[in-house]
Amino acid sequence: MADVSLPTPAAVPRPAAIPLREIAPWAVFGTVLAAVLLYFVGVEQGVLAVFSGEVLHEFVHDGRHLLGFPCH
Repeated sequence: MADVSLPTPAAVPRPAAIPLREIAPWAVFGTVLAAVLLYFVGVEQGVLAVFSGEVLHEFVHDGRHLLGFPCH
């Protein structure tokens, strides 16, 4: 039988871990942004309305149904 030598795979360098200090501000920003968007899509109407009228409600109307929020 013939000896077949296979090439050895090159060592892939492992990326350095990202420090929590760099992730925290972006995580807080993303959480606040998601909460604001969820408020406008899910709650913005009626007594708690920040904007008067139905313009914002109609703008996010399909998103409300997609996310399962009742609106009428």
